[in-house]
Amino acid sequence: MRRSSIVGRPEPVSSAQRQLASLSLGVVLLAPGQKVAAANPAAEQFFGQSFRRLEGRALGELVMFEEPHLAERLSETDAHVSARAVALRVLGKGGRRVDVTVTPMIEQPGWQIITLHDNSGAEAISGDPGSGDNPVLRAPDILAHEIKNPLAGIRGAAQLLGRKLEGSDLALTGLIADEVDRIAKLIDQMQSLSRRTAPELHPCNLHEAVRRATAVLAASGSAPPILEEFDPSLPPVQGNPDALVQVLLNLLTNAADACKAVAMPRIRVRTRFASGLQLQRGADGNPVRLPIELRVSDNGPGIDPAMREHVFEPFVTSKKSGQGLGLALVRRLVRDMNGRIAHERDEAAGVTHFRVHLPMAIAKRQNSDGEAA
Repeated sequence: MRRSSIVGRPEPVSSAQRQLASLSLGVVLLAPGQKVAAANPAAEQFFGQSFRRLEGRALGELVMFEEPHLAERLSETDAHVSARAVALRVLGKGGRRVDVTVTPMIEQPGWQIITLHDNSGAEAISGDPGSGDNPVLRAPDILAHEIKNPLAGIRGAAQLLGRKLEGSDLALTGLIADEVDRIAKLIDQMQSLSRRTAPELHPCNLHEAVRRATAVLAASGSAPPILEEFDPSLPPVQGNPDALVQVLLNLLTNAADACKAVAMPRIRVRTRFASGLQLQRGADGNPVRLPIELRVSDNGPGIDPAMREHVFEPFVTSKKSGQGLGLALVRRLVRDMNGRIAHERDEAAGVTHFRVHLPMAIAKRQNSDGEAA
């Protein structure tokens, strides 16, 4: 395939080339080895360099993606990738957040088309660009603010109702208040995660997290009975209690949705020891053993085979009303607890499994006085 620049071509210019040159979206053609073979003017502006300087350079020399998994996916030349608000650093221009899509070229092995949309300018909704502080409100922060306000009202209403109720009804108002607190904490955590700060990890009772999640689903009336197969000898896991509940809620809700069309729906939660599993590198850079397994299974029809390798990627969903963010969030939360999550389909049994592997709680050292260090 002959390489040619989208820019700097003499007239007459084809209709397709004129349209590419008119786009505000940066478009780059990558040759095998991810070398820049063509770029439109918006891409030149994005990189701050002319095509003459860009031509032949590897993409990795021009930008550095902060999410290692995304960089790995981009290196797979036959993969379709779409990601929003990706954090990256442009050589000589600093960090920014962009929307990225990568598409392999048909019948041209190794060739890719990448589009880059810098949306940082659109996110700034207040502040004087010429001032020194220039406050910028990003969409997640606005959304968090808008969610927290009604949450406070819901919690207050639950407390008022609790003064007039008793028995099982009173327990439900307590559940509402506790869930509001958990969601508020989760929002705070996700804001912290977007700033790439490490969450606090503590010894957690995995079975308590499971029962908390199942209680929430039972109260909503949207799930079939959930069967428990617990190993009572399991020690605490090293994790975050609220994150564990959120992981379980997402997995159990997905399982319940998958079973809706099944005559006899079955959801099963199992915990056990799983020796031999190890995360190659944890948050501190050292290997982490993952001996505790949590498995959520359902007898629904399963995920479309074409989507199974991408279920944990953002915006991938088979639900008509789905956002495709639930399993991506689950993977992020599990990874932040130094864990691992995997999906598999047992066609013979007609069952879908999601397996979460977590580390055991770190034993506290004691000093010479017998106190925890």
